[in-house]
Amino acid sequence: MTTTARRTIAGPPRQEELSTKRGWAAVGAVAAATFTVVTSEMLPVGLLTPIGGALEVSEGTAGLALTVTGLVAAVSAPLIMPAVGRTDRRAVLRALMLLLAAGNLLAAWAPHFGVLMAGRVLVGAGMGGVWAVAASLAVRLVPARSVGAATSLIFSGIAVASVLGVPAGTFLGEAAGWRAAFAAAGGLAVAVAAALSLLLPRLPVERAVRLGGVAGLTGRRTVRRALWAMALLVTGHFAAYTYVRPVLEDVSGAGAGLIGGLLLAYGVAGVAGNFAGGAGAARSPRATLLVISAVLAAAVLLVPVLGGSPATAAVLLVVWGVAYGGVSVTTQALLVAAAPRDHEAASALFAGVFNASIALGALAGGLTADGLGTAPVLWTGGGLALGALAVVALGPTGKTVAPAPEDRQG
Repeated sequence: MTTTARRTIAGPPRQEELSTKRGWAAVGAVAAATFTVVTSEMLPVGLLTPIGGALEVSEGTAGLALTVTGLVAAVSAPLIMPAVGRTDRRAVLRALMLLLAAGNLLAAWAPHFGVLMAGRVLVGAGMGGVWAVAASLAVRLVPARSVGAATSLIFSGIAVASVLGVPAGTFLGEAAGWRAAFAAAGGLAVAVAAALSLLLPRLPVERAVRLGGVAGLTGRRTVRRALWAMALLVTGHFAAYTYVRPVLEDVSGAGAGLIGGLLLAYGVAGVAGNFAGGAGAARSPRATLLVISAVLAAAVLLVPVLGGSPATAAVLLVVWGVAYGGVSVTTQALLVAAAPRDHEAASALFAGVFNASIALGALAGGLTADGLGTAPVLWTGGGLALGALAVVALGPTGKTVAPAPEDRQG
């Protein structure tokens, strides 16, 4: 029987089915946005040497292009939602992607380092805003039963950017120059803005997020616990992972070629962990975060103990990747459960604390590595993950709270 005949017998697609398909297409567009912002954020990682040479600054100074972006994102995330008031969230997200594009294109053109930094400030502002908006959209785009899976797909853009986006940008930079890599990121941001315009429904807001409301959420004990757990996990992870290459070289004796493969395996494991964490968080965010914290702490702490060979180091790195891959989607679910009627304000706090923790983790890892050596950064990272485990374990048992009807897109 032909497809046409089957459709004739079955009748036209139901409105609910069409709406669900459109909702998932919109979720895919939002995932493309998170992929683009993380790729843009991390792009300088593989391009520091050519950037420094072209703009006549040291590699350490060129690294500020990454630091400033994270700091600006951390500050802008909780401020953008109150600033946009009741503006339709589709228009807000589109404008933020265009701001991201402008920052990347300005960086691509930069005749000197000051202009590059100005472009990176724009990237940071766009990134913080996209995180704050995107993290809260799943509940408005798909049916309640699919919110967990949709949230996982949105956050998968972060993990996929680490696996594909950043290496692709580095490869393009080597083939066509670092400016071409930034220009490509700008073009991708424009394309994603167009996709968001086509695929997202109108997303009006009845109640504007106020700055006092964002800050006021920290007065809730359950919200504070979720934020502390996330801050400890993310800070600990980046304290250790920022220096994972020298750690692997020192502890396991892995060579440069093998390390590239190990990091790729870590990235793929992170994508799998993102979806596994999302599935678990849909049932119980607290229980899932307990497991993630314990596994992450164990994997990081065992690297200097059992990671003496490349094989055991590879196993531990994959376990580490699976555990950390679920952190963002699970902590977001825990925050939504703690503030079910204020998911936009909670998402703004989530984005701000997450980005600040990345910067703090890299700083803590650097200070530890400089003062004590590379192996102690793993003790630091694992200890902070154990702190997160204690915070979650001592908190009240939480249950996932379904979104209020007014929070959904009709």
